[in-house]
Amino acid sequence: MGHARRVGGPGPHRRDGRSGALNEALDQARRGRADAMDRVLREAFAAVAGDIETGLALAAIGGYGRAQLSPHSDVDVVLVHADHLDPAEVDARAAALWSRLWEAKVPLDHSVRSLTEMEELAATDHRVAIGVVDARYVAGDAGAVVGMRSTVMAGWRREARSRLQTVRQDRDARLERSGQLAYEAVPDLKNSGGGLRDAVLLRAIAATWLVDVPAREVAQLTAELLDVRDLLHEVGGRRTDKLVPELVPDIAARLGLTPADLDVHARDVGRRLDHLTARAWRRLDDIARSPHRSVGSRGPIIEKVVPGVGVLDTEVVLTADAAPASDPELLFRAAAVAARRNLPINQASLDRMAREIRWPDEPMPASTHRWLVDLVSSGRRLVPVWLQLDFAGLIDPFLPEWAGIRLRGSSSPIHRFTVDRHSLEAAVNADELNREVDRPDLLAVAGLLHDIGKGARGAHSEVGEPMAVAIARRWGFDETDAVTIGWLVRRPLLLPTIATRRDIEDPLTASNVAEFIPDEAALDLLSALTACDARATSAAAWSDWRRSLVEGLVRKVRDHLRGTAVPASDYAGWPAHVPMPDLDREVVGEFILAVQPHHDGSLLTIAVPDRRGMLADLAGALTVAGLNIRSCRSVTVDHVAATLWEVTRSTVDATTLAERIRPVLEGRVDLAQRLAYRLERDEYEPRVNVLDALEQTATLLQVRTLDRRGLMWTVCHTIATLGLHIRSVHLSTYGDEARDVFYVTDDDNAALGDDAARALRQAVSDALA
Repeated sequence: MGHARRVGGPGPHRRDGRSGALNEALDQARRGRADAMDRVLREAFAAVAGDIETGLALAAIGGYGRAQLSPHSDVDVVLVHADHLDPAEVDARAAALWSRLWEAKVPLDHSVRSLTEMEELAATDHRVAIGVVDARYVAGDAGAVVGMRSTVMAGWRREARSRLQTVRQDRDARLERSGQLAYEAVPDLKNSGGGLRDAVLLRAIAATWLVDVPAREVAQLTAELLDVRDLLHEVGGRRTDKLVPELVPDIAARLGLTPADLDVHARDVGRRLDHLTARAWRRLDDIARSPHRSVGSRGPIIEKVVPGVGVLDTEVVLTADAAPASDPELLFRAAAVAARRNLPINQASLDRMAREIRWPDEPMPASTHRWLVDLVSSGRRLVPVWLQLDFAGLIDPFLPEWAGIRLRGSSSPIHRFTVDRHSLEAAVNADELNREVDRPDLLAVAGLLHDIGKGARGAHSEVGEPMAVAIARRWGFDETDAVTIGWLVRRPLLLPTIATRRDIEDPLTASNVAEFIPDEAALDLLSALTACDARATSAAAWSDWRRSLVEGLVRKVRDHLRGTAVPASDYAGWPAHVPMPDLDREVVGEFILAVQPHHDGSLLTIAVPDRRGMLADLAGALTVAGLNIRSCRSVTVDHVAATLWEVTRSTVDATTLAERIRPVLEGRVDLAQRLAYRLERDEYEPRVNVLDALEQTATLLQVRTLDRRGLMWTVCHTIATLGLHIRSVHLSTYGDEARDVFYVTDDDNAALGDDAARALRQAVSDALA
């Protein structure tokens, strides 16, 4: 077996951000805010209670009830009264109380309820019942608060088994909206799975007395999340639960952490709370399950599925003959069965495998390889099983590179998930495209590993390629397959980058891409991986427009590989699938405008008399008209310019747009004044480069800067003042950054010489700076 790597003991990979005096100070500050608010409320209550000495009380609920007030939290209170008190009198005292507190600028969230009303409301609304779990006496008759808690909690425990199903459905709906704290790009410390609302939920589950909940661990994790939220409020200066990236550095500095460590710490706390919540649900499911099950002379009868693995009570378990210490493949058999059956793995079985499994350094044997590929190719059911294994410490021994991307936030604002969860989603998407490729196993593994390089220094695709090759060899792929997986990991962005930033109608574009593609099978894999990656990123990353561009490029590359591509010499600069406007009609002093739907936007065809600066003027006119431009191209025939514009708006009225364009073309609009480009952030320096290309018929100028109104007009106007021509423009936006490419030619419709290209780059840089 050779030297073995031992699986680390069970439990997550945790970085504890709480450190001594600072965290104790944050705890005390929360309690101090609650104590100070108690004094304010008691004074106000005493001033309005008058002669009502019994049956009327003020109770704190929510975070205030738990004495966990963050700097900008609401103060949640309920004025509770005995049934015998006159409701009109109580309402009058309540109005006076709220008025006093508003004058004191207390951020109230308040209600007035009789004891019977509280009981009835809590019986129908689980959120009210859960709120009462943390109700705390503040002022008035303490007996009223005790009576409210006792009555509501008795009902909560009595009906807990049925009501918790509604609570679970409510939580599932919340997670659909807010995701999981551990994996969302911008985690919600309160509402995401594993957030503060789950901590409250665990307290409510514990209050049912049905299952045990580790109260001390929940309290510790809650305090760690509250520390981050308190500082989030202080740094942001307002109430918020979203851990937005721009505030992370200041929060991290106050906790003595790096921004990356703070991000991972908060996510790990959320992962732990989410795990405790899932474990509580499983225990509740055990209670709800029918007690009638097959029992033999030696105990419950396990359904044996594969060697060493069975199913018992809707969980995957190790059977009596399982031997993890000598059979590391057991992990993949158990995980694959769990994915096939869509069942969790029993916690005791996970703990045993984590203690006993040893991993040999040699490549996986064929049978182990097959089980691993079966797991990675299991589609949507892969995610919960993989996350279970990861939490138990069972991923790193066979994939130590995963530690580098675990819970790692993405630097790109377009990403929805952390890098590890994004990678899982890409593997999930591969299952839906397995019929599009000859080797779906290579696609699934490449999807899982395509961002593995983000855990190391350097360009992630470059460093990821050798990492992926080494992993594939270790997992039992032969050398050819390992190299193919590495090739895919090196190039997941090739197609979308070229498709969105180059002229895909130019045959040279497909020809240049084909230089990197060995054959059609590789093209199919790369195309499918592109879709898997983009769909795992966000809806914006795989919009109809982006998808159509990528698919169009793939078709043209395929034609080139087959030898059926249109020769570059036949390219006229206009896409064959779009009708050319009728340029025989008189357009001097006038223009032709046609509008048609195009994917999720519109396609505008505009023909005008050609002149220097015409494209810049049209770009300015469309910008003034409120349209966002994706791309444009221009072809001149007999002094008439036919231009084609892709815009993001799906409904464009041609008559209205024509009235906006006409005054610009007639020189009645000062575009320089309307669209003058100014840097919005002094520290953001635009980057302008002439791109290297294998072969091009134009000079490609790339502009990367903050996206803003008038950017395209500024660049086009600058190019026109140099006496140069623009054949096409291709615009892409990532977050607030524009990444635009301009195809620039000279009077002979050819690429610029080196000196002219340098002058162009400098002129555009000066115009943007």
